[in-house]
Amino acid sequence: MMRMHKLALVVLLLGAVSAEATEWKGSGELGLAYARGNARSESLNAKLGFSREDDQWKHALGFAALRQKGESAVSEELELTANRYEFTGSSGYKFSELSYLSGSLRYENDDFAPYEYQTTAALSYGHYLIKSEPTELLFEVGPGYRRFKEVASGETDGEVILRGLMSWKHALTETTAIENLLLVEAGSDNTFAQNDLGVAVKMSDAFALKAGLQFRHNTEVAPGLDKTDTLFTTNLVYNF
Repeated sequence: MMRMHKLALVVLLLGAVSAEATEWKGSGELGLAYARGNARSESLNAKLGFSREDDQWKHALGFAALRQKGESAVSEELELTANRYEFTGSSGYKFSELSYLSGSLRYENDDFAPYEYQTTAALSYGHYLIKSEPTELLFEVGPGYRRFKEVASGETDGEVILRGLMSWKHALTETTAIENLLLVEAGSDNTFAQNDLGVAVKMSDAFALKAGLQFRHNTEVAPGLDKTDTLFTTNLVYNF
């Protein structure tokens, strides 16, 4: 099943070579919370994304991180309650303005999840059902392979997966936009799903405020762990 990794890497490398003549665009998000007094807590979440597209190729790179500390009931010391970071990358060869073949990679490390890390590679077919000025609706589906390390047993294993992605964006007004991104990686050992819903309001051409709601779900977890995690964020966004 390592062929899936190799195919995805080939598409990514070909896309990287083709991207020399086009310009990247991107955005960064940052959210901070700091509380002192009767209760103490600290929280930081950050996102960084880049994209590039020409007549033949489309590319995307991303990074996300979450770190939280909170005061426990038995100790006055701040204890780590969340620590996660993720890297993503994809390159797609366009058959037309509406369809393409994409290779994608994703690496996630999470100290408070059933899996210490997950690495997935997939080869997917993507198609825009809607691609207009106010609205975009995109679907991707294809086979892939996941490598992971279980926290409970400490064992490293792998499995074939089916990867699906749905991306919806809609401009409500000239300054307000809503978007939703759903990622599903389904395998026989575990199915991972993540949904990110966000509403952004532009303050200028460069800056915006964004409220986001994220759901993460694993079908198989160790005893005592919840299958679903929820995160609500309010971030400052910088577009460049």
